[in-house]
Amino acid sequence: MSEFKEFSLLESIIDRVSLKGYKQPTPIQKECIPALINGNDLLGIAQTGTGKTAAFSLPIINNLGRNKIDINAKSTRSLILTPTRELASQIMQNIDDYADGLGLKTKVVYGGVGRQNQVDSIALGLDILVATPGRLLDLIKTGDINFKALEVFVLDEADTMLDMGFFKDVQRIISKLPKNRQTLLFSATMPAEIEILADAILTDPTKIQITAETVTIDLINQSVYHLEKSNKVPLLLNILKQPDYEKVLIFCKTKPGADIIVQALEAASITAASLHSGKTQAVREEALQNFKDSNLSVLVATDVAARGIDVDNITLVINYNLPEDPRNYIHRIGRTARAGKSGMAISFAVENDITLLHSIEKSIGQGIPVVTDQPFHKTFSAAPKKAKKKVKKRNRR
Repeated sequence: MSEFKEFSLLESIIDRVSLKGYKQPTPIQKECIPALINGNDLLGIAQTGTGKTAAFSLPIINNLGRNKIDINAKSTRSLILTPTRELASQIMQNIDDYADGLGLKTKVVYGGVGRQNQVDSIALGLDILVATPGRLLDLIKTGDINFKALEVFVLDEADTMLDMGFFKDVQRIISKLPKNRQTLLFSATMPAEIEILADAILTDPTKIQITAETVTIDLINQSVYHLEKSNKVPLLLNILKQPDYEKVLIFCKTKPGADIIVQALEAASITAASLHSGKTQAVREEALQNFKDSNLSVLVATDVAARGIDVDNITLVINYNLPEDPRNYIHRIGRTARAGKSGMAISFAVENDITLLHSIEKSIGQGIPVVTDQPFHKTFSAAPKKAKKKVKKRNRR
């Protein structure tokens, strides 16, 4: 029997959850769902991979399904605002799965694709709208959407919004929403700006903090490879020759770097694609779907494009470049070891990365083992070498 029955969700939702293979709620689902069904505002500190989407969408679907009304034109009963197109699409896909059979009107809107289809859907009135900030502001500006009937607002990945420069856009959107609403704010971290925003938009919220650090550290075999920069591609090819890695996600720093890595992998007959903001939305969606369907063995992504990637059975995550923000390390490696499965995470580190590597180890509370039994191992000193300052000689007279 599904443990989701304890939440008094609609039977159709419980059936859909069971079909998706959910047997018991995750910690964040156990805490969020009852609070949200009761109409509470909520502040959730939670990372990708904790079951957050179901935690907020199941009670929203349940409440909308139990209280169906005629929806006004150009309006929506609930709004979920999220930073990236990929995350918006994945949230919408999950919502449509959970709500199947309830007859709810749903739509996802984001930039990079034609807007007329989005405008037409909103014109009929929606129960649930999932949106990215840029396209939503565009629709507000042209009068194609209003929020007179809004009941629930979800701000997802708030710290990512801040990191990506969307914070002012988010504030402009919030200023258009009715004051009388249920508000949910989710963020992996709580920088000062997010704390101020939370205080401003939440009323007596239920506060829930679920971290993935413990699960990640317990289930992921982490390691770091020290090497020269020129040996990164040869080492990568050496690692990927091993048959154990069926689905590999590689993180790199730049868009050109992602494309170069893909070219090297394809030259070695390894099926791969890159995922970054320089690609059209159609190409990005195709790459992600091919990776999900195992038509590609490797996906190479930048941090921004990879936010919210939720793909089952990723066996290995490789940090081709270490994340500049140590907090993103957990986000990255947490893409493997999902649903209680084990996983592997390998990081490449050149000599100038050692200080950053130490910051990452400090943030996760443990050292990451160095693999020396590899063909390109390089021994580094405890700290990167500092460049010598050139002293200008003064002419003596």
